[in-house]
Amino acid sequence: MKAVNVGICGLGTVGGGTFSVLKRNAQEIARRAGRDIVVSHIGMRQTKPGFDFEGCTISNDIFDVARDPEVDIVAELIGGYDVAFELVMTAIEHGKHVVTANKALIAERGNEIFAAAKAKGVIVAYEAAVAGGIPIIKAVREGFSGNKINWLAGIINGTGNFILTEMRGKGRSFEDVLKEAQALGYAEADPTFDVEGIDAAHKLTILSSIAFGIPLQFDKAYTEGISAITAQDVTYAEELGYRIKHLGISKRTGKGIELRVHPTLIPATRLLANVDGVMNAVVVHGDAVGPTLHYGAGAGAEPTASAVVADIVDVVRGLDLNDVQRVPPLAFHEQQNDTPILPIEAIESAYYLRLQVEDRAGVMAEIATILGEKGISMEAIIQKEPQQAGGEAGIILLTRKVAESSMNKAISTIEALPSTRGNITRIRVETLTD
Repeated sequence: MKAVNVGICGLGTVGGGTFSVLKRNAQEIARRAGRDIVVSHIGMRQTKPGFDFEGCTISNDIFDVARDPEVDIVAELIGGYDVAFELVMTAIEHGKHVVTANKALIAERGNEIFAAAKAKGVIVAYEAAVAGGIPIIKAVREGFSGNKINWLAGIINGTGNFILTEMRGKGRSFEDVLKEAQALGYAEADPTFDVEGIDAAHKLTILSSIAFGIPLQFDKAYTEGISAITAQDVTYAEELGYRIKHLGISKRTGKGIELRVHPTLIPATRLLANVDGVMNAVVVHGDAVGPTLHYGAGAGAEPTASAVVADIVDVVRGLDLNDVQRVPPLAFHEQQNDTPILPIEAIESAYYLRLQVEDRAGVMAEIATILGEKGISMEAIIQKEPQQAGGEAGIILLTRKVAESSMNKAISTIEALPSTRGNITRIRVETLTD
């Protein structure tokens, strides 16, 4: 049977890893795919030492790969946005199947890409776009086909998880750990995408679409970062029996779909609370199977390459199938276009609140009265005495579940009290049980 030719665009960390895995495991991969898979064309800006390119065409122009009539599958591994979109659309126009690790591209332009691919009868696969080496796309898209998925929650950015792990384990500040993360190569010089939740929101957008059968809607994802989390918050969370994780959460409700990324207190006994360092993990809750945990490396050359190569094998297996016989790229043959993404004000959550107040009698009663008027019940209270006479006292509250809109009103009212000093720190709390 004729070998399948793969063109790799970009030979950076993931591209280099993909090339190495395809070469090293060629025999095993062929046994799985049913035919040989050969890297026939590579598009890269400059030649990389340490690779054996024998038998490969090398091009400085990545679009040469997309237009090469001998290439069957184009692996888009250049990252970025505009050029990557143009490359993928060019490959589709020339009848190529596409494999990509580009979460931003799929989350923001995936609806267009999948429509173009369907019109041309080609496959676009993107397992490596979410959680690196964890096969979470295949699990949610195919493994849960018999389930109505209720919710999913995940640590899907290793940089943020590394920072929070170091803050908890060593009592370090966010700024201090961020510098180390940059020195270790976990965080970019501009870490905004990682620490402010944009990277995680891209991934959650994709997971939500394949979990609930809705179009990709990144622009409606609520995104909040971890830069305001302090070592105090991490310590107080521990005292309350919780840990702080930067989670992507998507839930099916009677009103619509929740799609949100933010710091979250979760019980320390949950498996997800014990995922540390740069590792990723996703919990998926199906009505038939219950909660399942998917854990592994979320980044890195060969973990991500593992997902890219698995996609290439899946594409090869589906070459002779028609569109109806193939697994839909977003899991469902028909999407629910009328299901709304809920604004953050409409979600319900429990809350951790930390505030500084004037150290005098009656302040706690004032706060309790405001919370009661807004229908907010308290679960736990920690009061920290001022370090010196006449100083400010610290109050940490854990509330029961309430609508975000009600909590917003309560926080505004409490912050307006003469006794309140500065802004209130608010972190949402999830038990991950229902």
